[in-house]
Amino acid sequence: MKTWALEWRGADQAFTCAQDGCAEADLVLFFGARGILARPSAFETLRAACPSALIVGCTTGTIIAGDAIEDDGASAVAVKLERSQVRLASVEIAGKTSEAVGAELARMLTDASPAGDGRLAAVLIISDGLNVNGSALVGGLQAGVGAGVAIGGGLAADGAAFEKTLVAANGQPRENLVAAIGFYGDGLEARMGVAHGWERFGPPRRITKAAGAVLFEMDGKPALDLYEKYLGDEAAQLPASALLYPLLISNPADESDQVVRTILAVDHEARTMTFAGDMPEGWTAKLMRGAADSLTQGALDAADMVRAEAADASETLALLVSCVGRRLAMGQRTGDEVEAVSEVLGPAARRIGFYSYGEVVTPGVAGHCGLHNQTMTLMTLREAA
Repeated sequence: MKTWALEWRGADQAFTCAQDGCAEADLVLFFGARGILARPSAFETLRAACPSALIVGCTTGTIIAGDAIEDDGASAVAVKLERSQVRLASVEIAGKTSEAVGAELARMLTDASPAGDGRLAAVLIISDGLNVNGSALVGGLQAGVGAGVAIGGGLAADGAAFEKTLVAANGQPRENLVAAIGFYGDGLEARMGVAHGWERFGPPRRITKAAGAVLFEMDGKPALDLYEKYLGDEAAQLPASALLYPLLISNPADESDQVVRTILAVDHEARTMTFAGDMPEGWTAKLMRGAADSLTQGALDAADMVRAEAADASETLALLVSCVGRRLAMGQRTGDEVEAVSEVLGPAARRIGFYSYGEVVTPGVAGHCGLHNQTMTLMTLREAA
Protein backbone atom coordinates (compact mmCIF):
# COMPACT_ATOMS: atom_id res chain seq x y z
CA MET A 1 0.00 0.00 0.00
CA LYS A 2 1.17 3.50 -0.85
CA THR A 3 -0.49 6.69 0.34
CA TRP A 4 -0.19 10.39 -0.46
CA ALA A 5 -1.63 13.47 1.22
CA LEU A 6 -3.35 16.02 -0.99
CA GLU A 7 -3.27 19.66 0.06
CA TRP A 8 -6.31 21.92 0.03
CA ARG A 9 -5.37 25.40 -1.16
CA GLY A 10 -8.15 27.68 -0.07
CA ALA A 11 -7.01 30.64 -2.13
CA ASP A 12 -7.15 28.53 -5.31
CA GLN A 13 -10.18 26.47 -4.21
CA ALA A 14 -8.28 23.36 -5.24
CA PHE A 15 -6.77 20.11 -4.03
CA THR A 16 -3.22 19.51 -5.23
CA CYS A 17 -0.69 16.70 -4.92
CA ALA A 18 2.95 17.54 -5.49
CA GLN A 19 4.18 13.99 -4.88
CA ASP A 20 4.97 11.48 -7.62
CA GLY A 21 2.54 8.58 -7.91
CA CYS A 22 -0.70 10.36 -6.94
CA ALA A 23 -2.12 9.89 -10.41
CA GLU A 24 -1.92 6.09 -9.96
CA ALA A 25 -4.16 6.04 -6.87
CA ASP A 26 -7.01 3.53 -6.64
CA LEU A 27 -8.89 5.41 -3.91
CA VAL A 28 -9.19 8.93 -2.56
CA LEU A 29 -10.81 9.80 0.78
CA PHE A 30 -11.63 13.43 1.44
CA PHE A 31 -13.41 15.41 4.15
CA GLY A 32 -14.18 19.07 4.52
CA ALA A 33 -16.47 21.87 5.58
CA ARG A 34 -19.81 22.05 3.76
CA GLY A 35 -18.93 25.40 2.25
CA ILE A 36 -15.86 23.85 0.63
CA LEU A 37 -17.29 20.53 -0.54
CA ALA A 38 -20.36 22.21 -2.01
CA ARG A 39 -18.10 23.93 -4.54
CA PRO A 40 -17.59 21.87 -7.73
CA SER A 41 -13.85 22.63 -7.70
CA ALA A 42 -13.21 20.40 -4.67
CA PHE A 43 -14.23 17.20 -6.45
CA GLU A 44 -13.04 18.36 -9.85
CA THR A 45 -9.47 19.00 -8.68
CA LEU A 46 -9.36 15.64 -6.89
CA ARG A 47 -10.41 13.97 -10.14
CA ALA A 48 -7.74 15.85 -12.04
CA ALA A 49 -5.05 14.74 -9.56
CA CYS A 50 -6.23 11.11 -9.40
CA PRO A 51 -7.99 10.37 -12.70
CA SER A 52 -8.50 6.62 -12.14
CA ALA A 53 -9.38 6.61 -8.45
CA LEU A 54 -12.65 6.01 -6.67
CA ILE A 55 -13.28 9.28 -4.82
CA VAL A 56 -15.34 9.17 -1.62
CA GLY A 57 -15.85 11.77 1.10
CA CYS A 58 -18.25 13.82 3.17
CA THR A 59 -18.85 17.05 5.01
CA THR A 60 -17.71 17.76 8.54
CA GLY A 61 -17.19 20.71 10.83
CA THR A 62 -13.66 19.62 11.72
CA ILE A 63 -11.14 17.63 9.69
CA ILE A 64 -8.35 15.41 10.98
CA ALA A 65 -5.14 15.54 8.93
CA GLY A 66 -2.13 13.74 10.34
CA ASP A 67 -1.75 14.87 13.94
CA ALA A 68 -3.68 18.11 13.45
CA ILE A 69 -7.29 19.27 13.31
CA GLU A 70 -8.80 22.19 11.43
CA ASP A 71 -12.23 23.79 11.40
CA ASP A 72 -13.59 24.96 8.06
CA GLY A 73 -10.83 23.22 6.14
CA ALA A 74 -10.47 20.16 3.91
CA SER A 75 -8.13 17.18 3.68
CA ALA A 76 -7.64 14.26 1.34
CA VAL A 77 -5.55 11.10 1.10
CA ALA A 78 -4.85 9.06 -2.03
CA VAL A 79 -4.26 5.31 -1.73
CA LYS A 80 -2.64 2.81 -4.12
CA LEU A 81 -3.31 -0.83 -3.27
CA GLU A 82 -0.63 -3.26 -4.37
CA ARG A 83 -2.09 -6.65 -3.40
CA SER A 84 -5.75 -5.84 -2.82
CA GLN A 85 -8.76 -4.56 -4.75
CA VAL A 86 -11.35 -1.91 -3.97
CA ARG A 87 -14.98 -1.53 -5.08
CA LEU A 88 -17.58 1.20 -4.45
CA ALA A 89 -21.30 0.87 -3.78
CA SER A 90 -23.70 3.76 -3.22
CA VAL A 91 -27.42 3.99 -2.52
CA GLU A 92 -29.91 6.86 -2.41
CA ILE A 93 -31.75 7.05 0.93
CA ALA A 94 -35.01 8.55 -0.30
CA GLY A 95 -38.01 6.23 -0.04
CA LYS A 96 -36.10 3.39 1.64
CA THR A 97 -35.66 2.24 5.19
CA SER A 98 -32.16 2.52 6.61
CA GLU A 99 -31.97 -1.24 7.08
CA ALA A 100 -32.90 -1.77 3.43
CA VAL A 101 -30.19 0.69 2.35
CA GLY A 102 -27.61 -1.28 4.35
CA ALA A 103 -28.81 -4.56 2.88
CA GLU A 104 -28.66 -3.15 -0.65
CA LEU A 105 -25.09 -1.95 -0.12
CA ALA A 106 -24.16 -5.41 1.16
CA ARG A 107 -25.61 -7.08 -1.94
CA MET A 108 -23.72 -4.74 -4.22
CA LEU A 109 -20.42 -5.38 -2.44
CA THR A 110 -20.76 -9.14 -2.16
CA ASP A 111 -21.80 -9.43 -5.82
CA ALA A 112 -19.02 -7.11 -7.01
CA SER A 113 -15.97 -9.25 -6.30
CA PRO A 114 -14.48 -11.12 -9.28
CA ALA A 115 -13.06 -14.52 -8.38
CA GLY A 116 -9.48 -13.30 -8.57
CA ASP A 117 -9.94 -10.49 -6.04
CA GLY A 118 -10.18 -12.72 -2.96
CA ARG A 119 -12.54 -12.32 -0.03
CA LEU A 120 -14.33 -9.19 1.07
CA ALA A 121 -12.11 -8.25 3.99
CA ALA A 122 -13.41 -4.85 5.11
CA VAL A 123 -16.00 -2.17 4.39
CA LEU A 124 -15.67 1.56 4.94
CA ILE A 125 -19.06 3.28 5.06
CA ILE A 126 -19.70 7.02 4.74
CA SER A 127 -23.34 8.07 5.17
CA ASP A 128 -25.55 11.12 5.13
CA GLY A 129 -25.68 12.18 8.75
CA LEU A 130 -29.20 13.53 9.18
CA ASN A 131 -31.55 11.31 7.18
CA VAL A 132 -30.71 7.79 8.36
CA ASN A 133 -31.11 5.58 11.38
CA GLY A 134 -27.46 4.67 11.75
CA SER A 135 -28.10 1.54 13.82
CA ALA A 136 -30.48 0.11 11.22
CA LEU A 137 -28.13 1.07 8.39
CA VAL A 138 -25.12 -0.76 9.78
CA GLY A 139 -27.31 -3.63 10.97
CA GLY A 140 -28.54 -4.24 7.43
CA LEU A 141 -25.01 -3.96 6.08
CA GLN A 142 -23.52 -6.32 8.68
CA ALA A 143 -26.23 -8.92 8.16
CA GLY A 144 -25.52 -8.90 4.44
CA VAL A 145 -21.72 -9.08 4.42
CA GLY A 146 -21.38 -11.42 7.40
CA ALA A 147 -19.81 -11.20 10.82
CA GLY A 148 -16.29 -11.89 9.54
CA VAL A 149 -16.04 -8.60 7.61
CA ALA A 150 -14.65 -5.59 9.47
CA ILE A 151 -16.74 -2.44 9.10
CA GLY A 152 -15.74 1.12 9.94
CA GLY A 153 -16.67 4.66 9.00
CA GLY A 154 -19.13 7.30 10.09
CA LEU A 155 -22.01 9.66 9.45
CA ALA A 156 -21.32 12.95 7.69
CA ALA A 157 -21.61 16.08 9.79
CA ASP A 158 -22.19 19.81 9.56
CA GLY A 159 -20.47 20.95 12.74
CA ALA A 160 -23.01 22.00 15.35
CA ALA A 161 -25.43 23.35 12.70
CA PHE A 162 -27.36 20.11 12.00
CA GLU A 163 -28.67 21.65 8.75
CA LYS A 164 -27.32 19.66 5.80
CA THR A 165 -24.74 16.93 5.24
CA LEU A 166 -23.22 15.86 1.92
CA VAL A 167 -21.60 12.63 0.74
CA ALA A 168 -19.54 12.05 -2.42
CA ALA A 169 -19.53 8.63 -4.10
CA ASN A 170 -17.28 9.12 -7.12
CA GLY A 171 -19.21 12.24 -8.00
CA GLN A 172 -20.08 15.68 -6.66
CA PRO A 173 -21.14 15.60 -2.96
CA ARG A 174 -24.90 15.58 -2.34
CA GLU A 175 -27.56 14.90 0.26
CA ASN A 176 -29.38 11.63 0.97
CA LEU A 177 -26.54 9.38 -0.14
CA VAL A 178 -24.67 6.49 1.49
CA ALA A 179 -21.36 5.23 0.11
CA ALA A 180 -19.62 1.97 1.03
CA ILE A 181 -16.12 0.98 -0.06
CA GLY A 182 -15.32 -2.73 -0.17
CA PHE A 183 -11.72 -3.90 0.27
CA TYR A 184 -10.95 -7.35 -1.16
CA GLY A 185 -7.95 -9.61 -0.68
CA ASP A 186 -6.62 -12.27 1.65
CA GLY A 187 -3.55 -10.16 2.41
CA LEU A 188 -5.46 -7.14 3.69
CA GLU A 189 -5.48 -6.64 7.46
CA ALA A 190 -8.11 -4.47 9.16
CA ARG A 191 -7.87 -3.42 12.81
CA MET A 192 -10.60 -1.63 14.75
CA GLY A 193 -10.61 0.46 17.90
CA VAL A 194 -13.32 2.29 19.84
CA ALA A 195 -13.50 4.02 23.24
CA HIS A 196 -15.10 7.17 24.70
CA GLY A 197 -13.76 8.43 28.06
CA TRP A 198 -17.01 10.13 29.13
CA GLU A 199 -17.83 10.15 32.85
CA ARG A 200 -21.28 9.09 34.11
CA PHE A 201 -23.34 11.19 36.50
CA GLY A 202 -26.86 11.26 37.86
CA PRO A 203 -29.15 8.28 38.51
CA PRO A 204 -29.69 5.54 35.93
CA ARG A 205 -32.93 5.77 33.96
CA ARG A 206 -34.88 3.12 32.08
CA ILE A 207 -36.04 3.63 28.50
CA THR A 208 -39.76 2.98 28.87
CA LYS A 209 -41.01 4.16 25.47
CA ALA A 210 -39.08 4.43 22.20
CA ALA A 211 -39.46 3.69 18.51
CA GLY A 212 -36.25 3.18 16.61
CA ALA A 213 -34.12 6.28 17.19
CA VAL A 214 -36.93 8.33 18.74
CA LEU A 215 -37.01 8.41 22.54
CA PHE A 216 -40.40 9.19 24.06
CA GLU A 217 -40.07 8.34 27.75
CA MET A 218 -37.56 7.45 30.44
CA ASP A 219 -38.94 6.10 33.73
CA GLY A 220 -42.41 6.75 32.36
CA LYS A 221 -41.82 10.48 31.98
CA PRO A 222 -41.34 12.59 28.83
CA ALA A 223 -37.71 12.18 27.84
CA LEU A 224 -37.19 15.82 26.95
CA ASP A 225 -38.49 16.91 30.36
CA LEU A 226 -35.79 14.91 32.13
CA TYR A 227 -33.07 16.09 29.76
CA GLU A 228 -34.01 19.74 30.17
CA LYS A 229 -33.95 19.32 33.94
CA TYR A 230 -30.32 18.25 33.84
CA LEU A 231 -29.24 20.80 31.25
CA GLY A 232 -30.80 23.80 33.01
CA ASP A 233 -30.07 27.01 31.11
CA GLU A 234 -28.27 25.03 28.39
CA ALA A 235 -31.61 23.42 27.39
CA ALA A 236 -32.37 26.53 25.32
CA GLN A 237 -29.56 25.52 22.94
CA LEU A 238 -30.88 22.00 22.24
CA PRO A 239 -30.03 19.91 20.28
CA ALA A 240 -26.52 21.38 20.01
CA SER A 241 -26.03 21.61 23.80
CA ALA A 242 -26.91 17.92 24.17
CA LEU A 243 -23.66 17.11 22.39
CA LEU A 244 -21.95 17.91 25.69
CA TYR A 245 -24.17 15.48 27.60
CA PRO A 246 -24.55 12.18 25.74
CA LEU A 247 -26.38 9.12 27.04
CA LEU A 248 -24.75 5.79 27.76
CA ILE A 249 -27.32 3.08 27.08
CA SER A 250 -26.77 -0.50 28.20
CA ASN A 251 -28.54 -3.82 27.89
CA PRO A 252 -29.82 -4.92 31.33
CA ALA A 253 -29.24 -8.55 30.31
CA ASP A 254 -25.56 -7.86 29.56
CA GLU A 255 -24.00 -4.67 30.94
CA SER A 256 -21.02 -5.06 28.59
CA ASP A 257 -23.43 -4.52 25.67
CA GLN A 258 -23.48 -0.71 25.69
CA VAL A 259 -23.11 2.23 23.34
CA VAL A 260 -23.04 6.01 23.60
CA ARG A 261 -25.91 7.89 22.01
CA THR A 262 -26.17 11.57 21.06
CA ILE A 263 -29.17 13.70 20.07
CA LEU A 264 -29.79 14.81 16.49
CA ALA A 265 -33.11 16.60 16.98
CA VAL A 266 -35.77 17.49 19.54
CA ASP A 267 -39.54 17.94 19.24
CA HIS A 268 -40.62 20.45 21.86
CA GLU A 269 -44.32 19.85 21.30
CA ALA A 270 -44.17 16.03 21.48
CA ARG A 271 -41.43 16.19 24.15
CA THR A 272 -39.34 13.64 22.27
CA MET A 273 -35.71 13.38 21.23
CA THR A 274 -34.29 11.76 18.11
CA PHE A 275 -30.88 10.10 18.46
CA ALA A 276 -28.33 9.00 15.89
CA GLY A 277 -29.10 5.33 16.58
CA ASP A 278 -31.66 3.00 18.09
CA MET A 279 -32.88 3.48 21.67
CA PRO A 280 -34.12 0.00 22.69
CA GLU A 281 -36.98 -0.12 25.17
CA GLY A 282 -35.99 -1.65 28.50
CA TRP A 283 -32.37 -0.58 28.25
CA THR A 284 -30.75 1.55 30.94
CA ALA A 285 -29.74 5.13 30.13
CA LYS A 286 -27.30 7.28 32.06
CA LEU A 287 -26.27 10.85 31.39
CA MET A 288 -22.57 11.56 30.86
CA ARG A 289 -20.23 14.54 30.72
CA GLY A 290 -16.60 14.81 29.79
CA ALA A 291 -13.35 16.55 30.63
CA ALA A 292 -10.50 16.92 28.16
CA ASP A 293 -8.20 14.56 30.08
CA SER A 294 -10.73 11.74 30.29
CA LEU A 295 -11.74 12.08 26.64
CA THR A 296 -8.09 12.05 25.58
CA GLN A 297 -7.60 8.87 27.59
CA GLY A 298 -10.52 7.37 25.71
CA ALA A 299 -8.80 8.15 22.42
CA LEU A 300 -5.60 6.53 23.71
CA ASP A 301 -7.55 3.42 24.66
CA ALA A 302 -8.96 3.22 21.13
CA ALA A 303 -5.51 3.63 19.60
CA ASP A 304 -4.09 0.87 21.76
CA MET A 305 -6.61 -1.52 20.21
CA VAL A 306 -5.09 -1.04 16.75
CA ARG A 307 -1.46 -0.63 17.76
CA ALA A 308 0.87 -2.53 15.40
CA GLU A 309 4.12 -4.08 16.53
CA ALA A 310 7.22 -2.36 15.19
CA ALA A 311 8.01 -5.37 13.00
CA ASP A 312 4.55 -5.13 11.43
CA ALA A 313 4.56 -1.36 10.94
CA SER A 314 4.29 -1.37 7.13
CA GLU A 315 2.55 1.59 5.52
CA THR A 316 -0.96 1.85 6.90
CA LEU A 317 -4.10 3.87 6.17
CA ALA A 318 -5.70 5.02 9.43
CA LEU A 319 -9.20 6.49 9.44
CA LEU A 320 -10.03 8.42 12.62
CA VAL A 321 -13.69 9.24 13.21
CA SER A 322 -14.49 11.19 16.34
CA CYS A 323 -17.69 13.02 17.27
CA VAL A 324 -18.86 16.60 16.97
CA GLY A 325 -19.81 16.41 20.64
CA ARG A 326 -16.23 15.63 21.62
CA ARG A 327 -15.08 18.59 19.56
CA LEU A 328 -17.44 20.91 21.43
CA ALA A 329 -16.65 19.44 24.83
CA MET A 330 -12.86 19.59 24.40
CA GLY A 331 -12.70 23.00 22.75
CA GLN A 332 -9.12 24.18 22.30
CA ARG A 333 -7.84 20.87 23.65
CA THR A 334 -9.47 18.78 20.92
CA GLY A 335 -6.10 18.37 19.28
CA ASP A 336 -4.92 16.45 22.34
CA GLU A 337 -6.91 13.35 21.39
CA VAL A 338 -5.66 13.37 17.80
CA GLU A 339 -2.05 13.89 18.87
CA ALA A 340 -2.39 11.04 21.38
CA VAL A 341 -3.62 8.69 18.66
CA SER A 342 -0.84 9.80 16.32
CA GLU A 343 1.83 9.03 18.90
CA VAL A 344 0.49 5.49 19.33
CA LEU A 345 0.09 4.76 15.61
CA GLY A 346 3.49 6.10 14.64
CA PRO A 347 4.83 7.54 11.38
CA ALA A 348 3.97 4.46 9.27
CA ALA A 349 0.25 5.31 9.48
CA ARG A 350 -1.21 7.87 7.08
CA ARG A 351 -3.90 9.46 9.22
CA ILE A 352 -7.06 11.17 8.01
CA GLY A 353 -10.51 11.59 9.50
CA PHE A 354 -13.38 13.79 10.55
CA TYR A 355 -15.72 14.74 13.38
CA SER A 356 -19.05 13.03 12.75
CA TYR A 357 -22.70 12.63 13.73
CA GLY A 358 -22.11 8.93 14.42
CA GLU A 359 -19.18 6.52 14.37
CA VAL A 360 -19.28 3.02 12.89
CA VAL A 361 -16.92 0.29 14.03
CA THR A 362 -16.81 -3.46 14.43
CA PRO A 363 -15.60 -4.45 17.92
CA GLY A 364 -12.78 -6.66 16.67
CA VAL A 365 -12.17 -7.98 13.18
CA ALA A 366 -15.24 -10.21 13.49
CA GLY A 367 -18.43 -9.58 15.38
CA HIS A 368 -21.43 -7.29 15.44
CA CYS A 369 -20.96 -3.89 13.83
CA GLY A 370 -22.27 -1.07 15.97
CA LEU A 371 -23.14 2.56 15.54
CA HIS A 372 -21.52 4.65 18.26
CA ASN A 373 -21.79 8.29 19.25
CA GLN A 374 -19.36 10.52 21.13
CA THR A 375 -16.49 8.05 20.70
CA MET A 376 -13.10 8.02 19.08
CA THR A 377 -13.08 5.19 16.53
CA LEU A 378 -10.20 3.97 14.41
CA MET A 379 -10.02 1.73 11.39
CA THR A 380 -6.55 0.83 10.12
CA LEU A 381 -5.91 -0.97 6.85
CA ARG A 382 -2.64 -2.41 5.64
CA GLU A 383 -1.42 -5.04 3.21
CA ALA A 384 0.70 -7.90 4.44
CA ALA A 385 4.24 -7.91 3.11
